Amino acid sequence: MMDRRRFLVTSLAGPLAAPLAAGAQQAEKVFRIGYLSGNSAESDTDLRSAFRQGLAELGYVEGKGSVIEYRYAAGQAERLPALAAELVQSKIDVVVVSATAVFEAKAALAGTPTVFVIAE
Repeated sequence: MMDRRRFLVTSLAGPLAAPLAAGAQQAEKVFRIGYLSGNSAESDTDLRSAFRQGLAELGYVEGKGSVIEYRYAAGQAERLPALAAELVQSKIDVVVVSATAVFEAKAALAGTPTVFVIAE
């Protein structure tokens, strides 16, 4: 679990660091993060927990200046493009995509800062 958390923190540091710096100037901005997984919410519990902890270590606490929008395809890959489009329409600042979803969602996420996660 520690390696996964370290990986997430390292992967997200770049895309998320700039808004933190800008946060001093725009204290009222709520940072919106999309989380897209090809798995179900139940099977993604450990990764989601590590993700939240990694964000907290970067200063992003859900509900305190940041909102996380979760979407799960529950093993139905054909749903991923529509779920990705929903996230983009909700005006997210960055999206984190599981490795199981990255190829199916790629076109729908064009132009949106994207981080994808590979975890064992």
